[in-house]
Amino acid sequence: MQSSRKLIKLTSMHTCYSTSFEESIFFGERTKPCGQHRNVQPFSDEDASIETMSHCSGYSDPSSFAEDGPEVLDEEGTQEDLEYKLKGFIDLTLDKSAKTRQAALEGIKNALASKMLYEFILERRMTLTDSIERCLKKGKSDEQRAAAALASVLCIQLGPGIESEEVLKTLGPILKKIICDGTASIQARQTCATCFGVCCFIATDDITELYSTLECLENVFTKSYLKEKDTNVICSTPNTVLHISSLLAWTLLLTICPISEVKKKLEMHFHKLPSLLSSDDVNMRIAAGESLALMFELARGMESDFFYEDMESLTQMLRALATDGNKHRAKVDKRKQRSVFRDILRAVEERDFPTETVKFGPERMYIDCWVKKHTYDTFKEVLGSGMQYHLQSNEFLRNVFELGPPVMLDAATLKTMKISRFERHLYNSAAFKARTKARSKCRDKRADVGEFF
Repeated sequence: MQSSRKLIKLTSMHTCYSTSFEESIFFGERTKPCGQHRNVQPFSDEDASIETMSHCSGYSDPSSFAEDGPEVLDEEGTQEDLEYKLKGFIDLTLDKSAKTRQAALEGIKNALASKMLYEFILERRMTLTDSIERCLKKGKSDEQRAAAALASVLCIQLGPGIESEEVLKTLGPILKKIICDGTASIQARQTCATCFGVCCFIATDDITELYSTLECLENVFTKSYLKEKDTNVICSTPNTVLHISSLLAWTLLLTICPISEVKKKLEMHFHKLPSLLSSDDVNMRIAAGESLALMFELARGMESDFFYEDMESLTQMLRALATDGNKHRAKVDKRKQRSVFRDILRAVEERDFPTETVKFGPERMYIDCWVKKHTYDTFKEVLGSGMQYHLQSNEFLRNVFELGPPVMLDAATLKTMKISRFERHLYNSAAFKARTKARSKCRDKRADVGEFF
């Protein structure tokens, strides 16, 4: 009896080892016997079975897409390898483990943010949409955030058209429900608000749907408006981050509204939005200030002689924020705020915008207005480090920023354009020294008085 038990145990161990060894050969990874795999960690969960762990180990860590970037994908991995990994991630969005689903969603999002895969996702659009819908409905906070982030990048890849319209038609009601659900996680609602704005900006072809989205976002961020006339400061709450995201998404959609609707929104918010400049949250103050600058730009674009009644009080408030030396605020917040509000004050008073230059590959893009800046900042927040790659390759983004068709370069030309690490180091050092000298000359020392006391 004891000998038969030993035989069964040895047979079981041999089967486990051989299965693991075959997986390691098939996926090109080194593994340990009996399911102890090297890449199990991102997909592990307390209730995950050995079979689930073994299945997950065959695919690379999803976070590697964000770390490696498009260059590594081009050089070290073929298109077939990448697509094979993505197929695995898509399958894992149906897994029973919440951590596995979340990691799979993040893996797909990171891949789509760092490489154009239009044909691949076009064939699997409905599957991806169903997976995102399921995770938004049944998932918790982190899973909902990952699903909403993936939905944004999916629409960016698809661009305007029937496919992205169907994605928005399926996911829009769910996103709206989460945004308005007071019992849902604040972080999930925040990401859904950004996603709703981005997807609507790309996909909506129905003006009533655009107005409905604007109203949904308005109902969220207007809750931060001052309610009492005697109140001078708006205290931040846990909902402040949600209100900021809703305001920024609303501002993005305002840039594509018809002139009649823009006028209506300006009349509604021009005299209420400045109250958000009194918030004790620096990010809310900056979001409100940039939205005001953009609204002034839109108003003056429609009427060159646009007149704002409370201009004097508004400029006083902006000037105070541009030279804020309040010792009760953090130094980092004050420096960030002063820098932004100097530009906002110039925009409101002098109708001036400090042109910024964005370099990507052999091309340059000049950001010369608040509408362009806000649009760029929004998509950069969604795509992260993949923004430069998409500016080069994504036809939708190139149309948005009026860059023309993608510039086609062969491998030899790209190789000659790359500089060595040592040359890059020398260039960065020289730029740092020049920047330090320029800042030391232009630094406003009056604004720093009292910071060290």
